[in-house]
Amino acid sequence: MEVQFTDDQKALVRQAIESGRYSREEDALQEALSLWEGRERRRAEILAAVDQAEASFARGEGRRITTSEGAAQLADEVKRRGLSRLAAEENKR
Repeated sequence: MEVQFTDDQKALVRQAIESGRYSREEDALQEALSLWEGRERRRAEILAAVDQAEASFARGEGRRITTSEGAAQLADEVKRRGLSRLAAEENKR
């Protein structure tokens, strides 16, 4: 596979090597691809969750939020779950 990079991208890789962060161009590119793969996995998980939520909604399941207090409680719940998932992901690394 042959890939063409912009001058800015080449400079970024050179700078990372010169600073000692990477020893080879391949190392920098492997990390970039690894980060991309992770992002794509998270994207697929989000899309699957949206599909599940839409199916649940279509079945008449779910929670009715009618007050600002209810919305705030739901937001707090979502935030707690998100932070918990983030911490679990960080512990895997």
